[in-house]
Amino acid sequence: MFHQRTERSRSAGGPLSPPQAVASGLVDVESAARRWIEGWSRAWPAKDADLVASLYADDSVFRSLPFREPHRGSSGAEDYARWAFGDQADARCWFGEPVVGHGSRAAVEYWAVVTSTEGEVVTIAGASFLRFDDAGLVDEQRDYWVQQDGAVEPPAGWGA
Repeated sequence: MFHQRTERSRSAGGPLSPPQAVASGLVDVESAARRWIEGWSRAWPAKDADLVASLYADDSVFRSLPFREPHRGSSGAEDYARWAFGDQADARCWFGEPVVGHGSRAAVEYWAVVTSTEGEVVTIAGASFLRFDDAGLVDEQRDYWVQQDGAVEPPAGWGA
């Protein structure tokens, strides 16, 4: 099962509440990952960089590709989102089920069909490797993704 958002002009609304920490002080990583998925599912089509920023800790590190300089802090994630959404006219995005790892880590696949303001269509497929702080906010994200010209929907069974 994967999550899809297709509304082009839907308002994303306000920031999402972080998941509750368990009594030991450790975050519920699956809940934190699902919150991240919901946030990006709403923010990407709506081009809502403020919502993106609400998903990240103040001292977070966001790296969109291995050889790019990282964006730092929740404002860094917001700046990246503003740049990435800058020439976007429309976006449809999908997110796979989170894979929860050891400690506070999770991985999430994503897929998007994006139309630029010039009418060019590209498909992006990638994965985010996330680490969450005790409040359920992302404190580190590393992305690996590829891009292809044209619109390609996710294949059957993708993201399960």
